[in-house]
Amino acid sequence: MSGQLYDGIGEAFEGFKTLPIIRYTEVPGFLALVGDVTGKSVLDVACGTGFYSRELKRRGASRVFGFDISSAMIDAAEAREQSEPLGVEYEVGDTVTLRDFDQPFDVAVAVQAFNYASDVAEIEQMMRNVRRSLVPGGGFFLFVQDPGFDFDGPSLAKYGFLCEATGKDNEIGRGIRLTALLDPPVSFEATTPSKETYEHTLTAAGFTGIEWVPLDVSEAGVEEFGEDFWADYAANRPLTMIRCTA
Repeated sequence: MSGQLYDGIGEAFEGFKTLPIIRYTEVPGFLALVGDVTGKSVLDVACGTGFYSRELKRRGASRVFGFDISSAMIDAAEAREQSEPLGVEYEVGDTVTLRDFDQPFDVAVAVQAFNYASDVAEIEQMMRNVRRSLVPGGGFFLFVQDPGFDFDGPSLAKYGFLCEATGKDNEIGRGIRLTALLDPPVSFEATTPSKETYEHTLTAAGFTGIEWVPLDVSEAGVEEFGEDFWADYAANRPLTMIRCTA
């Protein structure tokens, strides 16, 4: 389902990174969380068009392997690799049925990678597969929708996004509709896992030291728009991060 959904977005997905909330919170915040990857091997879970795969390779990762269930996303990632060769490897793959790797990775990253599972057991299987793919002590970094986001709070439109409740909640978490205010807008529905779902599935898979890390606005974002512009975001953050250890 998610593969077909993202096949319809394809290259337009790259445009998400230009939106204020992504450019000035997600990208700098997540890269800071992952930290120095010099000489490390990185697994990019549900890599999309390879934005973070490329960025982490540029930042000195020895090997970066990205996979995604959407063939259109991987086609876009490989096209960028051809136009700007960095040595990133890509493959169509599903986190639920992730293959074994000859060499485990030092680091795994996952950006909005668990919003389309069918149930909690499936997410747990995904987490087990990621942990199996890491060296003992390897870091796993997740960028996720904040489970505590208040849908009745101020609109996120000025930041480039709309985030609405659909009422289609289930055992995983809350049903949401995300709209990226591009030209034309791109909208899709998902289920954002609850805090309990993340912590349960990560723990069951054997991850330790689970820590929720708030996503702040970068200094560049404050300089560009001013502190007042970000007040609604700061009061009701839609995005957050998790780090843990294999």
